[in-house]
Amino acid sequence: MGGNTKKLIQKYNLKLTKSLGQNFLTDDNVVKKIVDVANVSDNDLVIEIGPGVGSMTTELAKRAKKVIAVEIDKRLIPALQENLCEFSNVDIVNKDIMDVNINELYDKGQYGSIKVVANLPYYITTPIIMKLLEEENDINLMVFMVQKEVAQRMTAAPGKKDYGALSVAVQYYTKPEKAFDVPPHCFVPQPEVDSTVVKLNVNEAPPVQLINRDFFFKVVKAAFGQRRKTLVNALHNFKVLEKTKEEIKEILNQLGIDENARGETLSISQFAQLSNLLFKSS
Repeated sequence: MGGNTKKLIQKYNLKLTKSLGQNFLTDDNVVKKIVDVANVSDNDLVIEIGPGVGSMTTELAKRAKKVIAVEIDKRLIPALQENLCEFSNVDIVNKDIMDVNINELYDKGQYGSIKVVANLPYYITTPIIMKLLEEENDINLMVFMVQKEVAQRMTAAPGKKDYGALSVAVQYYTKPEKAFDVPPHCFVPQPEVDSTVVKLNVNEAPPVQLINRDFFFKVVKAAFGQRRKTLVNALHNFKVLEKTKEEIKEILNQLGIDENARGETLSISQFAQLSNLLFKSS
């Protein structure tokens, strides 16, 4: 499979596009490990984002009931079709995933689980993940190859230097866990950063109760917008609130949160309590 990827790149004279963040996996063992992490079974629908020339798609197709491969680069489609010609359970969609409505890709009720597996382009990792999390869909599990630093942010606990708005968002929607690291030599061309495979188990219900989800995320964003500022100052600068520092301190005191605390020390449940109180009093 690894050798096949290189052969297809040469056969079709594919010049990989830096602007699309194209780094193709060429290590068979890593491909199999990713599919293992996703625990793909013969009742699953797997949506693969950015299949490239299909090194992982072939492994997914061997195990899944159905694979839908969404590839933005039309130059890769002939190589992808050649690599997948023996599989009747693969659909290739030549679109930008950011323009795709996941719910329109398949018929509901035909699959045990809906899973997303992807070696994501690093320049657009966060927008793709947030799109998948925020839209109403039936995805149960996501397994992504991401930049190591992004994986650390997604899985970080309160108080850690990597903990931020992305940590809160990902942990609101899913239970994330790091699976394994992947060194640069497993790709063509080699990226300049280390990579990590992360597994996101989508929550059936949110871990906290919110009066207004949009407002919650605005509060979180404001709290992390100026990391060096205390929560009081960060929220005071948050124009939606229109609260004095004294009013903000009073709300923090009600919740037992130190008025000198910074956003990165708050857990998701504390952010939920804070946003609910601020929303009720706004």
